[in-house]
Amino acid sequence: MSKPSIVDVIKSVLSAAIGVQSEKNRQKDFTQGSLPAYLIAGLIFTVVFVSAIIFLVRMVTG
Repeated sequence: MSKPSIVDVIKSVLSAAIGVQSEKNRQKDFTQGSLPAYLIAGLIFTVVFVSAIIFLVRMVTG
C-alpha cells in the first residue's frame, strides 16, 4: 500500500466535495491517506470555491 499522491488527494477532495466519492475510495483515503494533506487540500478548495462564488456574485450584480 503506497501513500496517495498529491493528484490523488486533489481528486479525492473534489469528488468528496461534490458528493460522488465511492465507499472504496473513502476507505482507502482513511487507511492510506495523511490527515494533514486532506485538511490542507480541503481548506484550499473551500477558500477557492467561496472566492469564486463571491467573484461571480459581484460580476452579476455589477
